[in-house]
Amino acid sequence: MCGDDSYRPVSFFHILRIPGHFVKISTSTFAILALFSSALGAQGARLSVVPARPDPGAIVRLTLSAPTLHSDSIVSIRGAMAGEPLHFIPSIAGTWRAIGAVPVDAEGGLVASVILQRVSGKTETVRARLALPKLPPPVAQPLAVDSAFTRPLDSATAARVARENARAREVGLRAHDSPPMWSASFLRPRASVITSEFGSGRLFNGRMTSRHLGVDFRGAVGEPVRAANRGVVALVDSFFLAGNVVYIDHGGGVVTAYFHLSKPLVAAGDTVTRGQRIGLVGATGRVTGPHLHWAARYGTITVNPLDLVALGRKWYPTSQPATAQSATIRRSKASN
Repeated sequence: MCGDDSYRPVSFFHILRIPGHFVKISTSTFAILALFSSALGAQGARLSVVPARPDPGAIVRLTLSAPTLHSDSIVSIRGAMAGEPLHFIPSIAGTWRAIGAVPVDAEGGLVASVILQRVSGKTETVRARLALPKLPPPVAQPLAVDSAFTRPLDSATAARVARENARAREVGLRAHDSPPMWSASFLRPRASVITSEFGSGRLFNGRMTSRHLGVDFRGAVGEPVRAANRGVVALVDSFFLAGNVVYIDHGGGVVTAYFHLSKPLVAAGDTVTRGQRIGLVGATGRVTGPHLHWAARYGTITVNPLDLVALGRKWYPTSQPATAQSATIRRSKASN
């Protein structure tokens, strides 16, 4: 049997190398040390992101796992991704959840960074890196329209559009100032057919002019438009491009917007419920016909609103305790 490599004598000792020394220890002691080392490695906080390779304008789901170490519990969590704060809410013991946003023009990589502070004053920083695919060319949707739609805006109109965009951006910024107001999944604002998807290109009279940063739903003038979820109406106005608009602040950085309405049915400051009728389909603003354009933001980042629907009702807990761990984290300077 001496030539059989499958036969080896059982070793009851291991040699442990310490700088400058070699120490012989028993197998049982070695196993205990290995388990102890493994346990130490498993104690650190971990951050995971799904999906790991998100599309442009996607909403991603972040899970933070951070066990209590020797009664040294966590008292605060601060995080940021793509320049926007992350709002972590407790899930099961030692686990928190949040959502983040991928800018529509981001390529290469993106880092989510979280800083945890414990009762003892110790801090931990954990990061997760997302790999972003190369931006695909937009799928063109040809439209034949009046030349007024393709002519450059005059300076006064361009200034108006810039002011209106700034107001919409401010609504997104303020949405970080309150915790999530919803406890159920997001709804589509209409049950009708989607006529234009998020990210598609607009080909006006044979020329690519823009990327569509919302979802269009078919509808006739006067048909109902419903709130995607509970929130506070942050803005009701008439915009040059979007026509009659309603913006709803859902808290936790999330805003949904409803464009081209023939008539808004709510006012700024109103608290609306999930599925409440907030307006009627119209053809106001710069449009080719009646429909609902549904848009969403996470902070200042425009995202695919259908990703909100895809979150599902179980992503956020139905009750959100007002603890230091679930309190809204205002705009964080955590480094990416």
